[in-house]
Amino acid sequence: MSKIITTPDPRLREKSTKVREITPEVRDVIRRMVKLSLDWEKAHPHELSAAMAAPQMGELIRVIIVRESMDDKDDQRFMALLNPEVIKTEGELIEDYEGCLSVPHIYGKVKRPKKVRLRAMLEDGTEVRLKATEGLARTLLHEIDHLNGVLFIDHIKGQKDAFYRLDERGELQPLDYASEIADNRELWGEYDKD
Repeated sequence: MSKIITTPDPRLREKSTKVREITPEVRDVIRRMVKLSLDWEKAHPHELSAAMAAPQMGELIRVIIVRESMDDKDDQRFMALLNPEVIKTEGELIEDYEGCLSVPHIYGKVKRPKKVRLRAMLEDGTEVRLKATEGLARTLLHEIDHLNGVLFIDHIKGQKDAFYRLDERGELQPLDYASEIADNRELWGEYDKD
């Protein structure tokens, strides 16, 4: 039985290994990731499960899935990318909100490049090069971070006005950094990037 692992689980801080061969086990990981993403979304009516990385269910392999349509919650198709690798980022840094299935209830305003170029392999073994901008670029960079043991909160650690929580109406409310974030062991665990 697969489940989404959350902070402070130390597996979220480990680097994932490259997929050498697309085996039935790798395909099973992808299938379970899609199911977990959609199950999570059903339980969170104000949120969309846009993407997920294999480490988020404790599988330390370089696989991510990305929603094919970020605008249509009824379109439940995902594309799997194996061994995604950033070739280049371009453009200004854009600040926007990010959340994560593995960081429950916390959102943050994170700066990321406007454009990204990457290479990856599809589930059928096809090598692809992708160009993405804005929201999709942000999503891809967020998921590739997971493969390297990095969470979105690491990019904003120490920024007192960057953390938010979703209220019962689905509105983002600012959090007090000193009392709710700075020494929150549920968020940071024993891990400290500094």
